Amino acid sequence: MTDEEYLKELVDKSRAAQKIFETYDQATVDKAVKAIGKVVYDNAEMLAKMAVEETRMGRVDSKIGKCRNKAKSTWWRMRDKKSRGVLEVDKENGIIKLAKPIGVVGAITPTTNPVINPMHNAMCALKCGNSFIISPHPRAKHVGVKTVELMNGELKKLGMPENLIQIIPEPTMALSAGLMSAVDLCLCTGGTGLVKAAYSSGKPAIGVGQGNVQVLVDRDVDLKQVANMVIQGRTFDNGVLCTCEQNVIVPQEKRAEMIEAFKSEGAYVIDDPVVAQRLRDSAFPNGKLNKDWPGASIKKMAELAQLPDVPDDTKVIVCRTEGYGHDEVLAKEKLFPVIALFTYDKWEDAIKIAKTNLEMEGLGHSCVIHSNTEPHIMEAADVISVSRFAVNQIGGFALGGAMDNGLNPTTTLGCGTWGNNSISENLTYYHLMNVSRISYRVPDMYIPSDEEIWAS
Repeated sequence: MTDEEYLKELVDKSRAAQKIFETYDQATVDKAVKAIGKVVYDNAEMLAKMAVEETRMGRVDSKIGKCRNKAKSTWWRMRDKKSRGVLEVDKENGIIKLAKPIGVVGAITPTTNPVINPMHNAMCALKCGNSFIISPHPRAKHVGVKTVELMNGELKKLGMPENLIQIIPEPTMALSAGLMSAVDLCLCTGGTGLVKAAYSSGKPAIGVGQGNVQVLVDRDVDLKQVANMVIQGRTFDNGVLCTCEQNVIVPQEKRAEMIEAFKSEGAYVIDDPVVAQRLRDSAFPNGKLNKDWPGASIKKMAELAQLPDVPDDTKVIVCRTEGYGHDEVLAKEKLFPVIALFTYDKWEDAIKIAKTNLEMEGLGHSCVIHSNTEPHIMEAADVISVSRFAVNQIGGFALGGAMDNGLNPTTTLGCGTWGNNSISENLTYYHLMNVSRISYRVPDMYIPSDEEIWAS
């Protein structure tokens, strides 16, 4: 069977299941959505262990937390939301909105989130009456297949149509590319090349941009508290999340205090230029990411970079910088627990450093601001081109949506046109529906005169 024949059979089965599923009411659809989230929540430990063993990335404890937290937060935010039938009746403007499914939704899923990305996107797709097909990263295909088996087991118990969720068990680049062109809409979470291919597939697509979370630290915050929060975010799952803190920008006169705060929270600090260069050369040889570094442990990084006397209980490595943007390779996204430390004199300088780093890599994604000065927060938010700012929060936990903030829980973070994306918010279920609008004439609607319309 050719790739084309295989994909046609896959999509045909998916479309047949979707045609049945789209006839179900809101309550029935929601039972299916809840079930696939709950089964991942219940099997978090097993799936987390499988993910780490297969991908050789991240930490089991972090992945258990991700499975449980993302499953429950995703369901909590969508459990009472309308996604089928009449969404809204606007009598004042004579508009009735009707939710319609897209049809067959496909997803290219990443090795960094091989369980929660398929789970979250499946929940969003089914919430709107769609069927779902996954092409996993080749290094995460076994845990992907297991995740789908668990979700389909729950759907079968509920009597849902067969083939509502499918996965390509032996993914290839050709099959991923073919899936993008075969489905009605593709969700693409991965590298810039993959996202570009999705947008060039000839079908609607939602892709995401690259992360490189800048952390702006104001003068009016508790640096020890900031260090604790930054390290929690930076070390979560060994730093493979796009939402993890990357670069910390602190006042010049507080640099020493910030370093001590990091040390007190378990950081190994590199302030020797020679050792710092050794780290750069190992992590980014010739300016390119060393593939042995993503998701690496402290011990492995210390061995790779030949770092002297790194304590066994070290949580994170904090490294000095020379310049910023293209002048400092450590200003890039680092998919491992290393923090690059930058300093500034004026708040405007902190903003400039963040903007320059992002213009090199990560434009449109996210920033964290630690400040209690509202004008400073708004000034940074006004001029830095990212889609989300987390204020006095842990970026690694908050930016993807959390139980204690208003961002959509997601594993697919849109970066707007800055990051060459079609959305500038956290992807959720309402991005995966079509909406029909029934318009009625409103006899008593106020209609101004031409003079009133053009009056100054």
